[in-house]
Amino acid sequence: MSGISPTTLLQMRSAILQQNSALQQAASNAAKPIGGITGIGGAGGVGGPDGGNFASAMKSALNEVNGLQANAEQVTSAYERGETTDIAGVMLAREKASVGFQATLQVRNKLLSAYKDIMSMPV
Repeated sequence: MSGISPTTLLQMRSAILQQNSALQQAASNAAKPIGGITGIGGAGGVGGPDGGNFASAMKSALNEVNGLQANAEQVTSAYERGETTDIAGVMLAREKASVGFQATLQVRNKLLSAYKDIMSMPV
C-alpha cells in the first residue's frame, strides 16, 4: 500500500458513509405515503397531490439518469486527462450511472410486459 495513506483511506471512508446516509435518507423519504400510496413518488396513481402524472415522473427520472451518465462521462474523461486522481469518485459516479440505467431498463421491461399482458386480455 505504497500509494494509499491512512488519511486517504479515512477520507474515502467518510465519503462512503456520507453517501450511504444520503441514500438512506432518500429511501426513507420515498417510502413515505403520498396520497395514501406508498412507494417512489406515489407511482401507483395517475395524478398525485402536486398535479404531476406518470409521464412527468418518467421524464424526470430519465433526465436524472441522463445527468448521472453525463457526470460519469465527465469525471471519467477528467481522470483520463490526469486532471483528477480520485479513482474512488470516478468509480462511484460510473456505478451510479450504471445502477440508474439498469433500473430504467427494468422499469421499461416491466412496462412492456404489462402492456403485452393488457393487450392479450380478452375484451
